[in-house]
Amino acid sequence: MNTALAQMTAAERLAHISSLFPEGVVFSSSLGQEDQVITHLVARQQLPVNIFTLDTGRLFQESYDLLDRTSARYKVGIRVFFPDAARVEAMVAEKGANSFYESVENRKECCFIRKVEPLNRALKGAKVWVTGLRAEQSENRHNLPFAEWDEAHQLIKVNPLLDWTLEQMLAFIEEQNIPYNALHDKGFPSIGCAPCTRAIEPGEDIRAGRWWWEASQKECGLHHESAK
Repeated sequence: MNTALAQMTAAERLAHISSLFPEGVVFSSSLGQEDQVITHLVARQQLPVNIFTLDTGRLFQESYDLLDRTSARYKVGIRVFFPDAARVEAMVAEKGANSFYESVENRKECCFIRKVEPLNRALKGAKVWVTGLRAEQSENRHNLPFAEWDEAHQLIKVNPLLDWTLEQMLAFIEEQNIPYNALHDKGFPSIGCAPCTRAIEPGEDIRAGRWWWEASQKECGLHHESAK
């Protein structure tokens, strides 16, 4: 599969995977630029791909605005998965609303409750998980394949934009007039939860604004196995 995907364009990769698994492909969109490109390619080809996103409860208003604009533009259903309310309430009651600033362990706990557990529910029953990962996004992602077996979720994980450069992606977004988050024009190349994301300075790594107070691997756990 990797040999075949390597010879294709991103659009062809998505179409190929959809033809192999016509009822089992899901796409997790974080509403980032990469994911907006994939949504565009899925919608324009009318592929049988189920799109979903995760609402952690701590997103920027600009992210909610983009979700509405994307649904209106492409006329596709984007299912929203939320964290379990009881687990969020228990965590906040015990440790406070901003416990993630206090330790890496607390931050990972928050990410697990707000992102990883909802993701696990969203992927249940799927055969293929499409993501917007690109190799140049971070050191952890340099050696990712186009397709890999995700043991934790028991499915195939496909990265159709893996070999795209940032410049290639931005040019495609401009050319196709793809809607994107307004924060990208304010120094936010990577956007997650509002308390955990800041704008970056010139010359900083594109993921430097994520959990900036940590000297960590800059991963929340959604792609933990791939990062490893």
